[in-house]
Amino acid sequence: MALHSNPAHDHANPSPEHAKAHKTTVIVGGVAGGASCAARLRRNDEHAHIIVLERGPYVSFANCGLPYYLGGVIEKEEALLLSSPAFFKRRFDIDVRTGHDVVAIDRAARTIRVQPDDGPDYELAYDALVLSPGAQPIRPPLPGIDLPGIFSLRTVPDSNLIKQWITRHKVRRAVVIGGGFIGLEVVENLHHLGIQVALIELGEQVMSMIDREMVQPMTQAIRAAGVDLRLRTKVSGFEPGARGRGLKVGFADGSQLDTDMVILAVGVSPENSLAQAAGLALGARGHISVDARMQTSDPHIYAVGDAVEVRCALTGQRVAVPLAGPANRQGRLVADVIAGKRRGFRGVQGTAVCGAFGLTLASTGLNERTLRNLRIPYEVVYAHPLNHVGYYPGATTINMKLLYDTTDGRVLGAQAVGQDGVERRIDVIAMAIQMKASVFDLEEAELCYAPQYGAAKDPVNLVGMIAANAMRGDLPITHWSDVDDAAASILDVRTKEEVEKDRLPCEMHIPIDELRARLHELPADKPIHVVCGVGLRAYNAIRMLRQHGYRASLLSGGFSTWSHLNPPEQSAAQG
Repeated sequence: MALHSNPAHDHANPSPEHAKAHKTTVIVGGVAGGASCAARLRRNDEHAHIIVLERGPYVSFANCGLPYYLGGVIEKEEALLLSSPAFFKRRFDIDVRTGHDVVAIDRAARTIRVQPDDGPDYELAYDALVLSPGAQPIRPPLPGIDLPGIFSLRTVPDSNLIKQWITRHKVRRAVVIGGGFIGLEVVENLHHLGIQVALIELGEQVMSMIDREMVQPMTQAIRAAGVDLRLRTKVSGFEPGARGRGLKVGFADGSQLDTDMVILAVGVSPENSLAQAAGLALGARGHISVDARMQTSDPHIYAVGDAVEVRCALTGQRVAVPLAGPANRQGRLVADVIAGKRRGFRGVQGTAVCGAFGLTLASTGLNERTLRNLRIPYEVVYAHPLNHVGYYPGATTINMKLLYDTTDGRVLGAQAVGQDGVERRIDVIAMAIQMKASVFDLEEAELCYAPQYGAAKDPVNLVGMIAANAMRGDLPITHWSDVDDAAASILDVRTKEEVEKDRLPCEMHIPIDELRARLHELPADKPIHVVCGVGLRAYNAIRMLRQHGYRASLLSGGFSTWSHLNPPEQSAAQG
């Protein structure tokens, strides 16, 4: 049975400090998971022998900061180096060995073979072994993939190589392949350097883990900044540029793009070679299989971080989420387990955030595509509130989407995009999901309010209220994708000026302030879908209409959501 984290269990039946055996724990890999495990284990056990082996030059560095080091936002390499071997020795009496690659595990003998950069191979015995090898950037097997000027970004040395190339070759043009977190951050930072950037994405959208309509503001911001964004575009290979200068990126339709450099950001694959060679159980996509204690198929070997497959907290399915937060927590948990404490990993829910071109895009929980694929009953509400009260200067819109279970209102996921206050709202909903809260809990959540920070009805409250109204039957919701023009009428209750500026596919327009006096103009024999700018006026209209006997429902999210679902036509994609 899976173990669940419980503070009462963390210190249950502790062994006397003097009775602990002097065990050797070897940790393979540093950064978030391995380094956290080492420090926590020392705090748990003053007498343990702890060795950290890292094949790279740094045991603990901020890899999430690499794009910003590339763009000069973080000026010095030293700022990315969180801890050194000397620090670990001085503070924790931990033996950290950088430049030491672990090349084999002998499970029967409980030893590993280590290959140092500057010496002969040697064997090292362990009582507990923790694997934190991370993941490696995917380099697709395309023609010319190994040409000079084609880079991946995963480590500090990677960043330095790219920076040197930009300076030495006076880079004016760059191509970034892949529109995920790293891709967008790299694009923004290259743009910050004054480099003309083309972003190539094979899929229909950037940030594929976010629902398409929620990505539209970011897509528009990328293009508005002058980035050459090419969606549904397949790269076929690379060639040297004319007269040996630069590169040519080839596409599936036969066209080419000249550039001075290419950065690959098409995703990562688990670094599983060591585990695979040792015969440890792997998941369907090659990640190391672990249980709730982060224990592999060998009871003496644990694994954490980007290389592992863990449980999704919402569905129970096996998933891999290469994020620093889960890796950190897993490392701490393994240290507790090794020290004899009863712990279990709750699972992941994929809470993540990305900032680029003045916008923040964040999400937590399940997206709509996953819910459909798993056939989980769900409903969606949209809201477009301000980040704080409108009368306080600087208010900006947050576009929000909430997904919840139609059977009990339990929150399943949320996404938001805007200029300010986005991550705060998603963080609140992330905790609600962890606590298995419902939309009724969001409706009643007591959150901070002052004019410069929020509103008496915080955006979190607002999406909860909309969903709670729908659950109670007070607010029937129709989605734009479900509209049947022949079977129902669409009523736009915006002002005349709004309608003239931004038109919707509606046959009826009655401003809400005129609606009571003009009810006789509405059809009584078929449903009426009501729409406004963001949904608030339509909600008021629906409450009025339903009490007068009309079958009225809300067109979810109003014009704002419709515009995200129906973005302006873009130039034809290649490939």
